[in-house]
Amino acid sequence: MALVDIDGDDLVVVMEGLDKLWALKSSLTIPLANVRGATADPGIATERKGIKAPGTHLPGVITAGTFHLDGDKVFWDVKDASKAVVIELADERYARLVLQVDDPRATVALVEDALRSKR
Repeated sequence: MALVDIDGDDLVVVMEGLDKLWALKSSLTIPLANVRGATADPGIATERKGIKAPGTHLPGVITAGTFHLDGDKVFWDVKDASKAVVIELADERYARLVLQVDDPRATVALVEDALRSKR
């Protein structure tokens, strides 16, 4: 699971526990200026992931790490698709982040509120 927070003008994502190992990342920091939006999307787990490089993918168990799909890099950290949030990015290494969070609605509200306050 990932913890999503706002620190000043940055979106900060911290992977918890063994997710650091599976995703091969412990954290990501993205300027809010490069965040386009966030949505809760439990259905994303059924979509194509692309080619993992590097990452972990055991269908129905975990998807974590960097995946290449249609020319984009997508960062995944999801075990429970019912708690998946998608954060769309611009001008970043990743086109989007697909993350499992404790409370998808609260995470989406946090990101959207931060974006509204920066506009």
